[in-house]
Amino acid sequence: MVSRRLYAFFGLLSTLVGVAVGHFSAALLHPDSSPVLAVGSGVIDRTPVSMKEWAIKRFESEEGFSVGPFDFGAGNYDKVVLIGSVFLGVAVLALVAGLLTRVRFALGAAMLVVLVAVAAGAVIDRPLFEVVDLVPALLTAVAGVASLWWLDRTARGLPLDPRARSTVEIAKAEGASAAATPAYDGDHDEVVIAPGAGSAGSTTTQPRPSRRGVLVAGGVLAATAAVLGGAGRWIGRLRARAEDIALPQPAAGEAAPALPADLRDKVPGISPLQVSNDDFYRVDTRLDTPVVPSDGWTLTVDGDVENEFEISFDELLDMPMVERDITLTCVSNSVGGKYVGGARWLGVPLKTLIDRAKPGSGVDQMVATDFDGMTIGTPFDLLTDGREALLAVGMNGEALPREHGFPARIVVPGLYGFISATKWVTRLTFTTYADTEAYWTERGWDTVAPIKPSARIDTPRGLATVDAGKVLVGGVAWAQNDGGVSKVQVKVDGGEWTDARTGADVNNVYWRQWYLEVELDKGRHTVAARVVDGDGDTQTDAKAQPFPGGSSGIHSLFFNVA
Repeated sequence: MVSRRLYAFFGLLSTLVGVAVGHFSAALLHPDSSPVLAVGSGVIDRTPVSMKEWAIKRFESEEGFSVGPFDFGAGNYDKVVLIGSVFLGVAVLALVAGLLTRVRFALGAAMLVVLVAVAAGAVIDRPLFEVVDLVPALLTAVAGVASLWWLDRTARGLPLDPRARSTVEIAKAEGASAAATPAYDGDHDEVVIAPGAGSAGSTTTQPRPSRRGVLVAGGVLAATAAVLGGAGRWIGRLRARAEDIALPQPAAGEAAPALPADLRDKVPGISPLQVSNDDFYRVDTRLDTPVVPSDGWTLTVDGDVENEFEISFDELLDMPMVERDITLTCVSNSVGGKYVGGARWLGVPLKTLIDRAKPGSGVDQMVATDFDGMTIGTPFDLLTDGREALLAVGMNGEALPREHGFPARIVVPGLYGFISATKWVTRLTFTTYADTEAYWTERGWDTVAPIKPSARIDTPRGLATVDAGKVLVGGVAWAQNDGGVSKVQVKVDGGEWTDARTGADVNNVYWRQWYLEVELDKGRHTVAARVVDGDGDTQTDAKAQPFPGGSSGIHSLFFNVA
């Protein structure tokens, strides 16, 4: 009898082949129909808020990286943690499927089918599910079960043609005793079966399982999994590159003024005044980087409006464009966190679309829907209070990057992203909170969430060691809803608050660089920073967690002077 460890490996290998086939077929049809991505997205959707916030806070990646079919941008290491346990569970169940196959093939095959059924359920649960999206799941099941069947028959020495008789069947037909049935030891390719007692028949030579046959089958399947998995990833990247080549960048009808001098040359380690597209933070529920073609993209504006309409991407690009410098912040950003950044956005003012649609008097919410059904609700009164919200198509002088929402996204100054910054947007629906619950509202987050004023210390780093003498303390601060940043104050070693020097003010909805030079002796030191907004109010020192409406508190840290 073949060892349990080998059969456990059979289950794992068969599952990997099925996953590779499913991911490859999804790359050809619809990437989000990949069973792997569907299960991962389902896990993220159902992860308790407390666990999600814990993971976001504790697991960050300075650089983007990839694991198998997944692309993880900077700051998205939390997704690996959130779904890693699930895929470990899948691997364990795959091993169990292999062990069950050792007892009876039907049992192992049933286990694999159940695993695929869970993935198919996750695909069906997607908001914009289509029947064709089940094709990758079905192919996953077929490939996984077929691979397990091949490995099982090879290990048992059974013919691959089900119509052929096995060694045992032939032996019984020729009168051999049950005791003559051989046990596989992997050393020989054939066995001689003697006739049973009282039989005059001659001995019969029949094929038996061999180590070589198992290795060949396993090698072929492993290579298949690797090739198809890699091909699926290659196709995804090829589609992305093909779209990137044609990314249009329209000219701004109303250009933003040149940015003031950046303080990075004067204060090493401080955040750049304008964060590059590659370094800009990314936090969303996607496990991959969606490739949404501009050809065929449309934006539908509907709901309680006088004029419903639809525009194509070309029509959008023909509309008057404006440039605006706006700082975005994720509600998951903890005090002193990295999920905040300033950029120059190019787009059509949302007011243009709102005026064309003419929403009804009862509307209190705009629900933006992305290409895959993700919804974000924005208070209607905060879109019409004078802030310059955009339907953006460009970022920092370039076409909007795919990871940041190409072909178009919503950018609303002063509001956390979870109620404003819909990426890959395809629909704007004007409705009420009573009639429609968006994704984050269903999960208990606030419906009104203005970004809270805050100052962040970029240099020196926490627990860093710097030279004695003059030490530069610096960072950025923002106060988008309170008249912008008036000044930043710094406290060293529990002393008095001291006004820092600030960089030039871009506008009230953009962050501001700051720094202070202090003389410090050798030893351990503490530093804290706070912002005073344009209304003259000082940032609160009351501590609050990101859930449900954004963090608050004073950023402080320890560092050492050598």
